[in-house]
Amino acid sequence: MITAKKRNLKSVVITIAILLVLNIIGNYFFHRFDLTKDKRYTLSQTSLNIIKQVKEPLSVKIYMEGDLPAEFKRLQQETKELLEEFQAYNSNIIFEFVNPLENEDESMNNIKALYMKGLTPVNITVDDKGKQSQAMVFPWAIAVYHNKEVNIPLLKNIMGASTTEKVIGSVQHLEYSIADALNKITKEKQKKIAVIKGNGEIQDVLIAKFLLQIRESYHIGPFTLDSVAKNPIGTLDALKKYDLAIIAKPTEAFTDAEKQVLDQFVINGGKSMWLMEQTTVEMDSLYNEAGATLAFPRNLNLNDMFFKYGIRINPEIVKDEQGSPIKLATGEPGSATQYQSFNWKFAPLVYPESQHPIVKNLGGIKFDFANPIDTLKNGIKKTVLLQSSQYSKKIGTPAEINLNIVTEETSPNHYINTGNIPMAVLLEGNFHSAFQNRVLAFKQNNFEATGKNNKMIVISDGDIIKNQLDKNYAPVELGFDQRSGNLYDNKDFLLNCVNYLLDDNGLINIRSKDLDLPLLDKEKVYDNYTLTQVITIGLPILILGIFGVVFSLLRKRKYSR
Repeated sequence: MITAKKRNLKSVVITIAILLVLNIIGNYFFHRFDLTKDKRYTLSQTSLNIIKQVKEPLSVKIYMEGDLPAEFKRLQQETKELLEEFQAYNSNIIFEFVNPLENEDESMNNIKALYMKGLTPVNITVDDKGKQSQAMVFPWAIAVYHNKEVNIPLLKNIMGASTTEKVIGSVQHLEYSIADALNKITKEKQKKIAVIKGNGEIQDVLIAKFLLQIRESYHIGPFTLDSVAKNPIGTLDALKKYDLAIIAKPTEAFTDAEKQVLDQFVINGGKSMWLMEQTTVEMDSLYNEAGATLAFPRNLNLNDMFFKYGIRINPEIVKDEQGSPIKLATGEPGSATQYQSFNWKFAPLVYPESQHPIVKNLGGIKFDFANPIDTLKNGIKKTVLLQSSQYSKKIGTPAEINLNIVTEETSPNHYINTGNIPMAVLLEGNFHSAFQNRVLAFKQNNFEATGKNNKMIVISDGDIIKNQLDKNYAPVELGFDQRSGNLYDNKDFLLNCVNYLLDDNGLINIRSKDLDLPLLDKEKVYDNYTLTQVITIGLPILILGIFGVVFSLLRKRKYSR
């Protein structure tokens, strides 16, 4: 008996000693084990680098608490578990869940306050065994650090998707949303973006939402080319101080001197994003008594430069059967005006097929009167980011654009070997100057004919960056179409372009992360409600009970000897 006690005591001492040693070792070595198949809780190296930037307390307040619908409980749980991972690597990250609707007396004030911060709620229909009810949810969080505040959208708005599908898409983007927000408030702005002016580019109010978004991460400023005429060298030197130039829908031709400035900016390593249109036609010009307008070619005097870089934007219009909806007035004269939704073939709705990080996992992106892009062989790597559908073709200009096209009947035979037209292309490599072996527009002692390794993105539609204006002429969300009520992924696409060009590739790779989220089929659950309850609730309890009984019997049998 004494020997048995000594043996047990020895086992206890050894166990305690092992635990103490493991605890000491654990203080020097830190590791998190992720047993999920898709490594859902394994943070990317980019996220870990961002977490290291948090040197002082950073608070995150999540407005998803209380009696939530089942789908949002899943989003809430995934958000909590992911934030716990962030907190495990840096204890300075503090988070709490808040229910803005908890106190009925204060709920309206809370809702107004959140509205003022830009946090809009989601009204959803909750279907519980056939009984439907309305619920308001705020799928948002706010991060605060050093008196700086940033909103974190937790629900990704996927056009045409169900609430369940939106939640799945949101969970896939969760790490990106949180890491991007933390990066914005902890990292000092370093890169600079020039928004080129002087050649009839889009007004600032029409790209306000895009500018506001990129201003959170980069320094931005307007850069006019008007000074090129008097001081081209000074203009070029000033432009070289920027990391990226955005040229958004110019409508006036560039002079050779202006082209040389832009060309030498590219050759010297400056990144560029070109949103160009080689035709003159606007949607507003169709809303007249005839319901028609003419589309003409537009000469921006850039064709030779783009040709040298390896592409050609043709003065044609892409007509696509996979168009965006447009609402038009219908009904007989004198009757009450009614509006009907039609398919507008000159506004292609593009769903990315490429697996490039810029477009991976993005939804529909809306174009307006886009032009075809030809890629040429010249040693530059070209990646087609966006292209029209299989059932599309090119319309030459001059051409009449008429609203009556919405009633046109077509068949697949009309689109044999005409579709999949490139409309957004990424170019990477060592570009050659368009002025190589040519007379320069102005004397430049440090002229470079061959450039450093560089990259640019060319998009054959300037309207892709435009935000609409509401009745008070205030900008609405980029990608939101007030006529149809649809929200397209234009903003995410353009932000990814900027991030990629400025080498913030880590954030884009987080965005393209794939997760496998198995969810219950609601219809099958309703049809087999009792059986589902037995399997999901009763069976685990039964297994646990059997385990407890068997363990007790074995223990009793062991020590009764």
